Amino acid sequence: MTRQLDEQIAGRFPVGQRLRVLDVGMGQGTQALRLARLGHHVTGVEQDATMIAAAREAVAREPEGIRERVRLVQGDGRDTGVHFLPGSFDVVLCHGVLMYVEEPDPLVAGLARVLAPGGLLSLLVRNGDALAMRPGLSGDWSSALAAFDTTSYRNRLGLDVRADRLAALTATLDGIAAPLHAWYGVRVFTDTAADGAAVPDDLETLLAVEERAGRTDPYRGVAALLHLCGVRG
Repeated sequence: MTRQLDEQIAGRFPVGQRLRVLDVGMGQGTQALRLARLGHHVTGVEQDATMIAAAREAVAREPEGIRERVRLVQGDGRDTGVHFLPGSFDVVLCHGVLMYVEEPDPLVAGLARVLAPGGLLSLLVRNGDALAMRPGLSGDWSSALAAFDTTSYRNRLGLDVRADRLAALTATLDGIAAPLHAWYGVRVFTDTAADGAAVPDDLETLLAVEERAGRTDPYRGVAALLHLCGVRG
């Protein structure tokens, strides 16, 4: 996903431009810090107290020049209008958040509102068109059969959450004037790997395969996750 995001940023903004980035639901700040190290000014929003504490600790370990480019806000991603003016950011990230939001459209509309014209909106969502893949490949036939007719599922944390279908999100992005520019699959072949599985010795080859599959039909359509990139009109 990082490679996909970098590809979209490089194709949309001049080399060396310091971008204003908003990372909603940033978790422990992995992407936020990575982009700050590249010279961008990053604002991270996170509701979970444990996660934002971890992010603050990570930022504190960075050199001063990087620390001063990062702002952290503890809050709900649905309240972007409270914290930020319209058009405040060149890039808005919302990765792994929509599955926890019962009604995602208002959240996505709020993200588009704070995006500057020509700005990039990056969403990472659970693929509602491929929910049968994980149980099917694991031999859980009853769960696989049930997954065809729903966008709800239980994740690996044991939480009941939701997935998004590509067609529905495409329509949503059209409706908020940030139409879909590109989309990728994420975790095409590796979704069934056990939690805590050892990193393979041929990691670079694995990443190359996943990256190629994530941009190639029909493979990307059955990925566990979808990475959608919209552009604000």
